[in-house]
Amino acid sequence: MLDEALDAIRRRSWERIVVFTGAGVSADSGIPTFRGAGGLWRNFRAEDLATPEAFARDPALVWEWYEWRRGLVRDAQPNAAHLAIARLDRALVVTQNVDALHERAGSTRVLHVHGELAYARGTGRTNKRYRIDGGPIALGQCCEEGTQLRPDIVWFGEEVQHMEEAGALVASADKVLVVGTSLSVYPAAGLVEYARADAEKFVNALEMDDVPAGFTFRAGPATQMIPAITSRWLEANHHR
Repeated sequence: MLDEALDAIRRRSWERIVVFTGAGVSADSGIPTFRGAGGLWRNFRAEDLATPEAFARDPALVWEWYEWRRGLVRDAQPNAAHLAIARLDRALVVTQNVDALHERAGSTRVLHVHGELAYARGTGRTNKRYRIDGGPIALGQCCEEGTQLRPDIVWFGEEVQHMEEAGALVASADKVLVVGTSLSVYPAAGLVEYARADAEKFVNALEMDDVPAGFTFRAGPATQMIPAITSRWLEANHHR
């Protein structure tokens, strides 16, 4: 299946760009990273709440946390990094973020490997999704399956979404741009290992202990670094 996906992608005529983003790309929009300083909510860490066990133990508390996060996202605006990425026509954005700021900036091809705050899903066999971004939902509300709704977020210990498709896209890309992630959360961080040796590859973060092989590291805020990189790519494409 992976080989078939790669063949289909390679038949396309345009330059293939994949942008892989983490929490750092949304930091300047006021979205907490939940790691390091400022990552606590009411003395809870994300690891205390984003688990199936935490939801089973106290679903109201988990939902309260997600409602608070949804409120932050509703008040946030895409920043210069989101807007610069959106200017890359046909670029595929693979994001660990759940805030949908890429879409609000104008990106039209986005894979959310960790889920989306704007959705809930049932806990039954079908895992049917329900859009909930119009306002708070009733805690403990049941869905059509007759099961309890939970945030449609990939929790610690659960399987990451869209990994096969994302891996195929990275493997076929002419350019790979990694933004706002230290590449420490697996398996999603392992996507950079699919990048071709001859692809142009950049990684941007405030700091990074271990830069992936073949990548050029650009230290600094995404809002400063990413517009410069994408502008150069756009200008080079214009002069082809």
